[in-house]
Amino acid sequence: MPNSEKGLGSALQWYALRVRSNFEKKAADALRARGLEEFLPAYRLRSNWSDRVKWIEKPLFPGYVFCRFDSHNWLPVMQVPGIIEAVQFGGRPVPVDVAEINALQVLVQSDLPLFRRAFLHVGQKVKILRGPLTGLEGILEKFEKECRIVVSVTLLQRSVSAEIDAEWVEASS
Repeated sequence: MPNSEKGLGSALQWYALRVRSNFEKKAADALRARGLEEFLPAYRLRSNWSDRVKWIEKPLFPGYVFCRFDSHNWLPVMQVPGIIEAVQFGGRPVPVDVAEINALQVLVQSDLPLFRRAFLHVGQKVKILRGPLTGLEGILEKFEKECRIVVSVTLLQRSVSAEIDAEWVEASS
């Protein structure tokens, strides 16, 4: 029975916990073993091995696990092996919007294929990682299934745009 049904009520909120690299599953299992409500959103990925094809589960947010707990009593959560820290602001854990957690839970429980996506916004400088434009940098003009990147020549005050697969771009430093 989840903690929220045990009478612990509204004091429990969802928090993002940063975990050791490749330790998401172990940290989630350890949280659950301590009676805490955890959530590790994952997606299935087809992995081609030399002798076979295997479906594996990968975290949607590598390095993070979500946990529901009372922020006034977060020391037991931090003592779980593999947990590095809670995502904080001003030295206090910051809760994740419950609507976002609910949406993620619905997505993960559906049979739809899920894909990780970079958190990008229109107007952001991006770098192209794959495809015929690999290595170019530009400004993101549109971000949907296909995204439009704009490359400009400042001296001429002219720009050119191209539509590419959204999976080919990442935020540029």
